[in-house]
Amino acid sequence: MTLIQSASMSTASLRINGDRLWASLMELAQIGGTPKGGVCRLALTDLDRQGRDLVTRWAREAGMAVTIDKIGNVFMRRPGRNNSLPPVMTGSHIDTQPTGGKFDGNYGVLAGVEVVRTLNDHGIETEAPIEVAFWTNEEGSRFVPVMMGSGVFAKAFTLEHAYAARDTEGKSVREELERIGYIGDEEPGDHPIGAYFEAHIEQGPVLEDAKVTIGVVHGVLGIRWFDCTVTGTEAHAGPTPMALRRDALQVATLIMQDVVASAMRHGPHGRGTVGMVQVHPNSRNVIPGQVRFSIDLRNSTDALVDEQVSEVRALAARLSVETGMQIQFELVSSYAAQPFDSGCINAVQSAAQQLGLSHMPVVSGAGHDAIYAGQLAPAGMIFIPCKDGISHNEIEDAKPEHVAAGCNVLLHAMLERAGMPAV
Repeated sequence: MTLIQSASMSTASLRINGDRLWASLMELAQIGGTPKGGVCRLALTDLDRQGRDLVTRWAREAGMAVTIDKIGNVFMRRPGRNNSLPPVMTGSHIDTQPTGGKFDGNYGVLAGVEVVRTLNDHGIETEAPIEVAFWTNEEGSRFVPVMMGSGVFAKAFTLEHAYAARDTEGKSVREELERIGYIGDEEPGDHPIGAYFEAHIEQGPVLEDAKVTIGVVHGVLGIRWFDCTVTGTEAHAGPTPMALRRDALQVATLIMQDVVASAMRHGPHGRGTVGMVQVHPNSRNVIPGQVRFSIDLRNSTDALVDEQVSEVRALAARLSVETGMQIQFELVSSYAAQPFDSGCINAVQSAAQQLGLSHMPVVSGAGHDAIYAGQLAPAGMIFIPCKDGISHNEIEDAKPEHVAAGCNVLLHAMLERAGMPAV
């Protein structure tokens, strides 16, 4: 038996303290806790500062060094034997939706803290450093764009652009970072990453429906958002015969149905949603003259998303010719599909197998900071079920045993990537 094999075997039975992790989640959830049991802790508010202070205090108590960059991203480091190696990082965010839950984002950050606490409990030294990060304004509830901190870190947009973003009261990101004391000196993106893992509740119903504990995330769906406007002619609902109408709503509904049909045609990961509709003049006895609605198209590859877009636009072009109505598409947002690193995927899957946990491959339909981290370093994600697939809601919930299971997978996946010194 080699020394490295011995070190590996010595950690095979290693488990996190699930009760401690759960208690940390519940304590953090008290900051901004809502009467319905959720959390409202918007980015860069006083409550966000309190949450940041608590998490960084826990990190320092665990012997971690804390650094902050200029967009307020926080990095908490546990040294390794070879600190010249880039750190194996995990993390997520602690800002929430206005009616958010206890687990979205927060679980990924505190799971990372629990990994470090567990390594400390057992006196285990890794070859590479371990880091836990939490990223600024992932939710985008108060400031846009979403995933702001990780986006600036990955150079998806500039620090100046992020600083200039303002909330509904006119307060800027830069002003609020300075006010709460979390504007650091480090240049975003100068912080190296050797590999990145993010543990997260699924925010959907797939794992719970399949009765599976661990989702091995293979990637994040590409997204295209459009606003579509159909312009006809409003007219009196009584005197105007059906054959002579220019009813914008009837044409819009055909496009809306094709948005859903396009997702069905491009399964299994196709998604098509119309979530917002504005009808003008929105009167009971007036034929709608204009309809504006949102289109949300997603799939596992950019090529598949673009096929969905092309098909929907082709139908709209045909309807415009047939009806004489003007149909306009405005691209609102576009996010490329993000496949995760095969090595990180395998590390998550191997950890789940070694731990005897049920697992299955999944994709993420929602955006996460791992998207931007994955553009800079090998990355992977771990999903656990959430009750009824509900998230971004005060009733968001997860089982303690699933919370612990996902953290144990995170622990062993990170150990695989961080390496164990020979003993």
